[in-house]
Amino acid sequence: MPKKKVAIIGSGNIGTDLMFKIIRLSDVLEMGVMVGIDPESDGLARAARLGYETTHEGVDGLIRSPQFDEIAIVFDATSAGAHRRNHDALIPLGKQLVDLTPAAIGPYVVPAVNLDAHLDAADINMVTCGGQATIPIVAAINDVTPVHYGEIVASIASKSAGPGTRANIDEFTETTSAAIEDVGGAARGKAIIILNPAEPPMVMRDTVQVLTSRLDDGARAAVTEAVATRVATVADYVPGYRLKQAVQFVDQDDEFDGLVPADRVQPGGYTQVSVFLEVEGAAMYLPSYAGNLDIMTSAALRAAERKVLAEQKEPIA
Repeated sequence: MPKKKVAIIGSGNIGTDLMFKIIRLSDVLEMGVMVGIDPESDGLARAARLGYETTHEGVDGLIRSPQFDEIAIVFDATSAGAHRRNHDALIPLGKQLVDLTPAAIGPYVVPAVNLDAHLDAADINMVTCGGQATIPIVAAINDVTPVHYGEIVASIASKSAGPGTRANIDEFTETTSAAIEDVGGAARGKAIIILNPAEPPMVMRDTVQVLTSRLDDGARAAVTEAVATRVATVADYVPGYRLKQAVQFVDQDDEFDGLVPADRVQPGGYTQVSVFLEVEGAAMYLPSYAGNLDIMTSAALRAAERKVLAEQKEPIA
């Protein structure tokens, strides 16, 4: 099967890491054009050294590319504001977009939860790194018992957060919170991101805490099994994704009523389920502490490959 050409807009940390994944891992996609706005960026320099076309003239430079008509998918690894402009420029020209920013113009896609749900959408949104790491767990628990409230904390190494990530902190929390509800199934979601300045840099750590109705021993066992199964699903395309410790359960009373929607208040109390995760990066561009890059680019690659294979009616490996 011939590979489909792609372009990446954004020559920073995320876009460059994605480029290496496409080159080294994909049997479906091939690099076409690397797009940036800084002619001195490391991502553009690396792409050029590898023999790929580059432009520092943003989306306008991509549209002028001699390869533009051959580009099947455009990955956007810029910022929420830039993606809105790129969307407006490219959608009328018939391009398929995979959005790695928190712009959330298109539907949310978390491959371990809803990979096939939006194959026909022209612009799909990969939520955030924290969302990709935690929403599969919220969804797994919700498959067993309704999640009344879901809260996630994503802690990433400060060195792995480039200008785009830092400029989009508010969008990160808003988009992730919404996707915890829309994709994860929680009645109410909340997201927090921490840029950890520790030296040496720590790998990505994620905490998922949800409130369910009171769970008996059988339900707790089912939740534990569902979480383990979903972790394995994510690890299939993000090998550094793993549980840090056993799933924890603590019964809580009415002091948690204020966290859940009024129609989800449980007179019998709640069970607080806590899941602790770690994401180690594949070190294709930044060192292994940058698990936030790894899970985001791995998810985007899986989603884009699925879109191409679905069009060609091929099963995904």
